[in-house]
Amino acid sequence: MKVLLINPPYFNSKYKFIGLVAPPLGIAYMAAVLEQNDIAVEIIDAAALEMSWETLESEIKRVSPQLVAVTALTPTIDKALQTAELAKKTCPQATVVMGGYHPTFNYQEMLEKDYVDLVVMGEGEYTMLELVQTLEEGGDLKNVKGIAYQDVVTPPRPLIEDLDELPFPARHLLPMDHYKILNMKLHTATLISGRGCPMQCSFCASAALHGNKLRMRSAQNVVDEMEHLIKDHDAGMIAFMDDTFTLKPSRVAEICDEIIKRDLDTYWGCTARADTLSDELLQKLSDSGCITLFLGVESADQQQLDRVNKQITIDKIRQAFKLSRENDIRTIASVVLGMPGDTKESIERTIKFVRELNPSYALFSLATPYPGTRFYQEAVQDNLIKVKDWSKYTLLSPVLETVDCSLDELKKMQKKAFRQFYLRPVYLMKQVRMDGPILLKTVAAMIKEV
Repeated sequence: MKVLLINPPYFNSKYKFIGLVAPPLGIAYMAAVLEQNDIAVEIIDAAALEMSWETLESEIKRVSPQLVAVTALTPTIDKALQTAELAKKTCPQATVVMGGYHPTFNYQEMLEKDYVDLVVMGEGEYTMLELVQTLEEGGDLKNVKGIAYQDVVTPPRPLIEDLDELPFPARHLLPMDHYKILNMKLHTATLISGRGCPMQCSFCASAALHGNKLRMRSAQNVVDEMEHLIKDHDAGMIAFMDDTFTLKPSRVAEICDEIIKRDLDTYWGCTARADTLSDELLQKLSDSGCITLFLGVESADQQQLDRVNKQITIDKIRQAFKLSRENDIRTIASVVLGMPGDTKESIERTIKFVRELNPSYALFSLATPYPGTRFYQEAVQDNLIKVKDWSKYTLLSPVLETVDCSLDELKKMQKKAFRQFYLRPVYLMKQVRMDGPILLKTVAAMIKEV
C-alpha cells in the first residue's frame, strides 16, 4: 500500500504575521513510523510550498496512493476538507483519512462528508500504522484503536509512554528549505522533546490530545536529534515546540549540559513558564545556545490568570522577563485579549503591562475557544461564541464578545496593542541594532496582518 500524507494549502496562515513557517511534525512522525515498517509513504506540505489546488491535484495523481491522510487544525479545517474532497475525486478508490486536533474533537463533523472515510483520533503514529496494516491484510477495522468511521468509534489508543522509541520525524520527506522563523531562512528546524501538560490551562487543546501527564524524551535522545538536525539538515536555528519546554527545570539543565558537552554549533529557542525560570537556569540556557524564550503572559489581571487556571502570578511574570534580559536572552511575550470577564479597562492594563515587561517581541492574540478545551465547553454552555466559521479561529479574528467589548472593538484594541508596542521609536532603534533590517520587515507584516 502506498500512503500519502498531506498538510493542506493554507493561504492566510496565522503564523505568517510573525514570519513562521514550521514543519508539520505530526505527519512527519507518522511517516517515520510507516517507513520503519517498510510501508511506502510520501508527504506533501502544500502550505509550506504555497501550492495551488491545480498543482496539488497533479501531485496526488503522480503519487496514486491507496490511502490519503490529511492533517488539520481548527482554522485549517475548511482547506483540509477541501483537500480530502480533491483526494477522493482524484483517487476514488483510495481510503481518505482525517487527523489532527480538529478532527479528533469533531469526528462526527468529519464523517458527515461522503469523501471522508475515516478519522484518526489522538496521537496517530501507531494508529496509522495499524490502520494501514489492517487495510492491507483485509482485517477488521473495529480492532484498530483510536479511529472513527461510519457509525463506529473504537476505544482510544493508549498514549505512547516511551517517546524515545519513536524514530525521528521523516524530515527527508519535507521541503526543509521552505521553513523559516521571523521571515529568516536559517535552515530552521523544529523539535518536540515531550508531550502532555499537567498545568491544564483552560484555553489549551494540547493536554486534551496528549494527556495531562508530562511524558519526556531523555536528554540524550533529544540532543541526538539536535545533532542530526545540524549534521543532516544544516540547522542554524532549532525551535522547541513543546507546550512548555521548561516545565521540569532539572531535565532542561540535563539537555543544556548535553548540548554543551557535545559543543553543538547552533542557536535555539523554546517555550517557557515564567515560574520555572531561575537565574541559574537562564545562565545555563544561554551558555548552551538558547537565544529566545516564548513566554505566556496572557493577562495583567491576576483574576483573569486564575480564571483560566494559569497557576502563575504577575510578580513571577515580571521577574522572568527581568532575569531573561539580564542573561541576554530574547523574549516573546504571548498575550490573550478578550477572554470572558475582560473589560476595556483590563485590556488596556494588559497592553500597558506588556510594554513595561519590555520583551523583544509581543504577540497579542484574541481569545479563541478551540474544540477540546474547557474554554470551548464553557463558551458553548454560556452562549458566548458569536462566530461559527472555523476559518476565523486564527487568534487574529474576534469570535466572542466580552463584558463591554463588541467584536469590532476587540479588533481595534488588538490593532492598537500591536501599534503601541512595535511603533515606538526607542523600541525600533534597539531591535534593529539587535536583529537588523529583518525586524522592520517582520514588524511591517505584523501591522499589515492585524
